[in-house]
Amino acid sequence: MKQLSHDICTAKVVRIQHLHKRRKHRIFATAIMLLSTQHLDIGYGEHLVQQDLNLQVERGNMICMLGKNGCGKSTLLRTLAGLQNPLGGDVYIADNNINSLNRHQRATLLSLVLTERLSMDNTTVHDVVAMGRYPYSSFLGGLTEKDKKQIADALSAVGIAEKNDCPFNCMSDGEKQRVLIAKALAQQTPIILLDEPTAHLDLNNRIRILLLLRKLVHDTQRSVIISTHELDLALQMADIIWLMAPQNGIETGTPDALIRSGAFQNAFQDDNFNFINSNGRLRIALRQEQTT
Repeated sequence: MKQLSHDICTAKVVRIQHLHKRRKHRIFATAIMLLSTQHLDIGYGEHLVQQDLNLQVERGNMICMLGKNGCGKSTLLRTLAGLQNPLGGDVYIADNNINSLNRHQRATLLSLVLTERLSMDNTTVHDVVAMGRYPYSSFLGGLTEKDKKQIADALSAVGIAEKNDCPFNCMSDGEKQRVLIAKALAQQTPIILLDEPTAHLDLNNRIRILLLLRKLVHDTQRSVIISTHELDLALQMADIIWLMAPQNGIETGTPDALIRSGAFQNAFQDDNFNFINSNGRLRIALRQEQTT
């Protein structure tokens, strides 16, 4: 009996040690820096939108970028993706200055899903997702068995494997968005940028898309940066919020921390509503119309 008790205690200690090791490994893994900016200024031509941005993206985080229209959300995403040059400062991906990377190298590190509605004639769902494999394709553009597996896995991950042969233009808006996310997954980049991925979608599909992205982040340890106006959904699903104010920089933190600090009230100043700092709920100031 004493030996049995000793064996049970020993087993518990070994399991606890194993759990601690796993926990330490997870903490170490999520601390890996995938992207950062140093004193970044963004804008168009001579028009400065945001300046002196110092941001960090660690592995395994879902980051939601929130702010009023015109504060620079889409401009920042396009700058991070290398689609437009910064007005000042630097963007680093995996410790490489983005300006030192060619188009092919960038495509293996970062994928981008824009908000524009796409129309592709004579193109199947499989064809669209296969475009995500172009950084790994040969000069002739043929798909290897590995490419085919990555495409199939991406379609399965977003729940539309059965739509493989369907024409892309026959898909609903929600399904098209899933196809474009599958394309980004097939590209196998550690960072995925999405510009308003829930635009044009109904409530059910908005929730499904954000839940899908959250699951993909936590299952694959990739990092996703989303620009969105879905304030209520972002507060519930994001790991980190980037809260932008027009020409006033970006405040970063967990949703709870930013709610308690009153940052949302400062970023969305308006006489028609305010935020309850204890729970982040939005309270609209309803006014009775004066009657004559």
